[in-house]
Amino acid sequence: MTPRPIDAHVRLDIHPAHTSAVTATLTGTRHRTAHALLTARGFETVDEHTLALARIDHEEPYWANKAAQALTAEGITTDITSSLREAIDEDWTWANYPMPWCTREEIREVSNEAQTIYDDIRHGRLVIHAHADDGWTTVAVGTYRDGKSVYLHGENHLRQIADTFDSPAAAIAAFERLHGDTMRPGPAPMTDTERQTAEARTSLDAPAAQPVQRTETVPAYAADPGDHDAALDDFLTKHGDWQKWRTWTDETTHAIHESQTLRIERVHEADPRETAWTIAAYETPVSDRMWHLTMTGATPAPVLLTLLNILAEGDAWETAVGSPATEKTVTEATRPLIDAGWKHTVDRRWIRWETSQGDAGVQFDAFAAQSPHTTLATWTLWAGASIDRPTWAIHASPYTPAPMIAHLTGELAHGTGTRQPGPRTTQQLPQLTTTPPAVAPTISSPQPARRR
Repeated sequence: MTPRPIDAHVRLDIHPAHTSAVTATLTGTRHRTAHALLTARGFETVDEHTLALARIDHEEPYWANKAAQALTAEGITTDITSSLREAIDEDWTWANYPMPWCTREEIREVSNEAQTIYDDIRHGRLVIHAHADDGWTTVAVGTYRDGKSVYLHGENHLRQIADTFDSPAAAIAAFERLHGDTMRPGPAPMTDTERQTAEARTSLDAPAAQPVQRTETVPAYAADPGDHDAALDDFLTKHGDWQKWRTWTDETTHAIHESQTLRIERVHEADPRETAWTIAAYETPVSDRMWHLTMTGATPAPVLLTLLNILAEGDAWETAVGSPATEKTVTEATRPLIDAGWKHTVDRRWIRWETSQGDAGVQFDAFAAQSPHTTLATWTLWAGASIDRPTWAIHASPYTPAPMIAHLTGELAHGTGTRQPGPRTTQQLPQLTTTPPAVAPTISSPQPARRR
């Protein structure tokens, strides 16, 4: 029996800004009926007369064709543009699909299950408690509002339910046992596919071009410097036991601990290859300087933050102040490097630890360590082409507390940070041609200046 025609017309076409998505344009006095039928098949409203079908599995042409058949069966006139018809008829499959034994229909079934999970999360039917990186892909744990808890494996069109649990507590406990090291609360950040799909559902316009800001995870010693001034401001905001002064010219900030025995000097416009930070310690507020440490402006953010944390906690810089280095303290300070497999060599008075690639290292000068008034650095921490041509460097004088050095070497050996791939700011810096001594102007009590 032929259905009675309905005064509604639907035109299906390729999305103008997202080539795999499909749009439906509605006309006619009874277009609301067509609207209801389309929303039941995954289309979502863009405006009163336009809907969009956008899926994470890029199977929109297939499902749009199914929707057209359903509309026609209900007596609604439906047109499919030639470009969409070509997409419907195209025979394609995912490149490097991880389940090559699946037929095209089986692949579509798997991806449709992934789409269902994605929609359940997006509409709040499935609440994600935590996610993690298992080394290959993203995994997650969540609970359906009907009570079933699930362990999810994969992203986008490959996301699957890998296990089920009777309660959220049991699911989260099992997930933590498997992925405690990388476990993070809540759902994972949107993938590029999910973001593009969301854009296609809400607008027919091409998304505004955005500068690509990709980052990669790297060892702490190879990370980008970040914003050193912002790091200092954050440190001083969080720690009221430090007072801040800035010179009249605004070129330098001084920060002094309430004990008056530890001081920071930050030179704001220093060349990245030059000393931008000086940390100095004193036995009493009026005594000579006991030890000091300097950092160049290109020092990576994770290393800088580690040092600031040491200064905030106090347990490292308050320990063994004024004590010369011994074989025991040197061993303790460099244990993280040995544990991480850094290469250990001895060259007369210099003891060195370097990565296997030779792109970072730590040097201890035994001669300088026994000469408290020397201008030579006892410790040099660096990364770059070599210790003589570093991208950044830290130099520490004799008597610098071994626990402080241990925290820094631990960050170099085991810490990570981020950097933007491609041409890096730190790689473009003029590199130091010699290893500068750990000499810095003695930080005295600041002269009268504006207090902020």
